[in-house]
Order: sequence, then structure tokens, then C-alpha cells
Amino acid sequence: MNTIDQAKHGFQTVTTGTILDRIVAKKYERIRVRLEHRPLKQLEKAASDSPAIEKIFEQALMSNNLSLIAEIKRASPSKGLITEDYRPVEQAQAYVRGGAAAVSVLTEQDFFLGSDRHLTDVRSAVDLPILRKDFVVDEAQIYESRILGASAILLIAAILPDEVLKRFIRTSSELGLSVLLEVHTMDELMRALDTDAKMIGINNRDLHTFHVDLMTTERLAPMIPAGRIVVSESGISKPSDVSRCYRSGVRAVLVGETLMRESSDPDRVEEKMKELIGSVPVRRENNETDRKGDQK
Repeated sequence: MNTIDQAKHGFQTVTTGTILDRIVAKKYERIRVRLEHRPLKQLEKAASDSPAIEKIFEQALMSNNLSLIAEIKRASPSKGLITEDYRPVEQAQAYVRGGAAAVSVLTEQDFFLGSDRHLTDVRSAVDLPILRKDFVVDEAQIYESRILGASAILLIAAILPDEVLKRFIRTSSELGLSVLLEVHTMDELMRALDTDAKMIGINNRDLHTFHVDLMTTERLAPMIPAGRIVVSESGISKPSDVSRCYRSGVRAVLVGETLMRESSDPDRVEEKMKELIGSVPVRRENNETDRKGDQK
């Protein structure tokens, strides 16, 4: 049974009772069509023939006390169209000038108005590791991500059962791709810690209500043991938000909407980035500190 047949029988994902169910259903439709034109075996070969990944995502996040992953996205289900002045390459270049450690690019087409082309264009324009932000529900997408030039992919614990999560992480590792494993609840976190994922993303947005609460990070981050890189996602718009995440032991923050709303003015994008991370202490040579859980 191939992966698409498994998807039809519900073996790949779990029902969440949220908008994720609609996103996943649409994603399966697109995957089915894509595999009719480019079978999995072709994807596997193309991925293995792709150039080596030069920028390791985890390493990029270790250079500062707290790093910024700057996200490129045009829309979202909760906010609708975020910007009409959507120029992914120019935005990514502003992110580089603003001091981003890495870039996240939304490629989901139907709910976020993304495109694979946005990632490849950004990949050609900037020298930063890139996270492909999408809804990975089939192994074919992991090979696609490698072909597109991503350095990392997002996996969402809420929609993938344990055995699939572990298999997808293993496949990603074999291809040299890093994995950001996203959680929102304590149960999802416990499942994530039972995998080999080196990066744990805490989504502050409740996908049932769309309510955003940084207390999600403050509650979950201290439960993550040393040795994992913790990333806080969603709802980070001002320096005090960044400070709250940093005090919770987070190693990186992922910021999208706040920066995209400044997209018409690249100078303002840079200013906003520096404003966000300016309150975090700069790492000093020979006096490096990791997450609070690493401090003795």
C-alpha cells in the first residue's frame, strides 16, 4: 500500500476537530495529483541528487542567546490577507539585513497563498538556512522539500500519529533535513520528547479558538530538557513578548505577521527586527550561555 492509499484510509493523520482537518484534506488532494505526474521513486532520486545542504538550521540558531526566525507569508486562515505588497525575495533580503538567523517560507497554497516558487526564489537570493513551512502529511513532501532547497521542514504533532512522526523524522535525517516539531499541549510535548527531534516548536496559537497566549510557551518550555532547541511561535509582536520567551528558556522565536505587515517598507522591517531582539543579552565570547536548563 503506498502512502496515498494509506492517507485515504486514515493511517497517516489524526482528526483534530480544527481547521487543520480541512487543510490536511486539501493537502492530500494536491499530493495525489502531484504524484500522478511525478512518482515517489522519481522524487527520491531527485532528492538524493540535490546539492548538499550547506546551512544547518540548528547551528544557525545557536549563534546568539536568542535567535530570530523571520517568516515570509502572504495570508493565514486566522488573519486573512496579511499584505497585498507581497515580495518574498525583497522581504527575505530585509530579513538578512535585520539580523535574522534563518528564514521560514510558507509554501501552502490554499489557506496561506504560498508557493514552492517562493521558497526557491528566496533560496537563490539569500544565504540563510530556510524552513519550509507547510503541512507535511506524506513522505513525498519531505523529498520535495529537499529538492526545493530547504534546510528544515515543519512537522505538526497534532496531525501525525507517533509512528508516522518518527518515520518522517528518520527520513528527514537521512536526507540531511532538520525538523522543527511543533506542539501546543503538554500531551503533544510528551510525544515530541519521545522522538529524536532536536528542535521543538511551541505554537502559542490554539487552533480550536485561534486565541494566542504566550503562557503556552511559559508553561511548556521549562518542561523541555537540555539538549533540545526550543522555538516559540505565534503571537510575538513586541520586545516584551520576546523577553518573556527568553526568560522561559526559549532559544529562538519565529515571527511572521508582525514583520510582514511592514513589508512595504524594507527599512521598517529591519528596524522592527532589531527592536524585537534588542532586549535580549548579546552572547559574549568565552562566556556562552545556553537555555536556562543548561546553566549550572
